[in-house]
Amino acid sequence: MSVLPGEVMTYLAPQAGGVYVDGTLGGGGHARLILEASSPDGLLIGLDQDPQALAAAGDRLADFGARVVLRRGTYSELTAHLAALDIDRVDGILLDIGVSSHQLDSPERGFSFREDGPLDMRMDTDGPMTAAEVLAESDADTLRRIFREYGEERWAGRIAKAIVRTRTETPLQTTLQLAELISDVVPKGRVPQRIHPATRVFQALRIYVNRELDRLREGLDAALDVLKPGGRLVVISFHSLEDRIVKHRFRDAAIDCVCPPRIAVCSCDKQATVKVLTRRGVRALEEEVADNPRARSAILRAVERL
Repeated sequence: MSVLPGEVMTYLAPQAGGVYVDGTLGGGGHARLILEASSPDGLLIGLDQDPQALAAAGDRLADFGARVVLRRGTYSELTAHLAALDIDRVDGILLDIGVSSHQLDSPERGFSFREDGPLDMRMDTDGPMTAAEVLAESDADTLRRIFREYGEERWAGRIAKAIVRTRTETPLQTTLQLAELISDVVPKGRVPQRIHPATRVFQALRIYVNRELDRLREGLDAALDVLKPGGRLVVISFHSLEDRIVKHRFRDAAIDCVCPPRIAVCSCDKQATVKVLTRRGVRALEEEVADNPRARSAILRAVERL
């Protein structure tokens, strides 16, 4: 189920004849809304590194015919994808960051600790590194850094040492193995009851395996570069690490001068390239959260190219 659908349409504002990019296609829910709003001749370019997602979205969007172009890859490679299609500029871009509901609900993908499955976590099923390999090959200091940096996990050091100690006897290969280990290690009563103790470690491993934060930075730069004047970029993130990157990048792009205050005359020649449309991050209404709990943590930010 697509999050913040009404808000996405409000801030992206698709128009007939426009060219739009859904850089995180998923199941195609947002893409369908964009195509309907840009009828009869708007073009939608859908990107996703997950071949299963591309196949599902292709079926869902088949009735739009040639108005849909689907390509396998990440939004960090946006410039190359557009060049391959002989497109220089676009009217709007949507990035719905993070793992999709389909991926979370597929135990064989290894993203969730709710059901047992292999510790994979690759969004691109042909990716070079699985979560199980990270856990098997990284030393305790590296694991601690991953859990702390990408999951903001308070007990990162304790969990990392337990993983290194356990793997000498039993390889960690399944999601429930890892989740149970973390539950045993984290002191009882130190994690809110509504949050599973393994939540932050699973988030950290997924981000690390898929280079999500690096790709987000690269994708934001590429997206801002290919927007037409008046074109809009809408980004939905699901945790503070992502949202901080988006907020700071948008803020920097909206600033005219970065010279120190003591300098009377600007010498940096920096000019704002966007107008921020969302002073604060936009969150889902209670009605949507009741229907789709995943929307609870969603934060939408948007800018318009000057």
